[in-house]
Amino acid sequence: MEPVRVVLWVLSVFISLVSDRLVVKASFSQATDSDFTFSLPAGRKECFYQTMKKEASLEIEYQVLDGAGLDVDFFISSPSGQLLFHDERKSDGVHTLETLEDGDYMFCFDNTFSSVSEKLVFFELILDNMDMSEDPDNWKEHIIGIDTLDMKLEDIMDTINNVKSRLGKSTQIQTLLRAFEARDRNIQESNFERVNFWSVVNLVVMMVVSAVQVYLVRSLFEDKRKIRT
Repeated sequence: MEPVRVVLWVLSVFISLVSDRLVVKASFSQATDSDFTFSLPAGRKECFYQTMKKEASLEIEYQVLDGAGLDVDFFISSPSGQLLFHDERKSDGVHTLETLEDGDYMFCFDNTFSSVSEKLVFFELILDNMDMSEDPDNWKEHIIGIDTLDMKLEDIMDTINNVKSRLGKSTQIQTLLRAFEARDRNIQESNFERVNFWSVVNLVVMMVVSAVQVYLVRSLFEDKRKIRT
């Protein structure tokens, strides 16, 4: 029983140290992402702002999910007003930029070229290296007294970061797939409505043509001569 007690004691010490000392795990520099879907009326322009720090990374991906033409104008400008990216009449796009200055970066979706059609737009933002105030390795200074353990905390944290990064990438891919699926469904529903409309039109035309043909054929066999008695 003595070896079992030693193992349990070592595990309890390890757990207590990890729970007390690894609170700084919130300071890890990991990418954060967010997505948004909105309606862009005809003849309107919608702009959004994202506060960024210098030497950070911003990636934005957008898609037009619904609306005539499935296209929109898009541009990104820096806090100083410099135009960084500009897309004209595109249905989707991906842009990545490394920020060179602090401030609010503006990105706009422009539908002013359309006077009738409203657009449904989806976009996703991925921000990286936003927290530059603390060194991600500062947590190592607080880990003391566990050199005798066989497990290395560096390996554990590398594994956790790797798993978190892959889970975030999987979430991003699933979000994009949902956006693609929504756009494809909107296209299919639009095509379905068009097919039904033109089918009804063709049916009406065929009925009218058939009625005219019957009338003309009957008129050929009618005897219009007057019979006097």
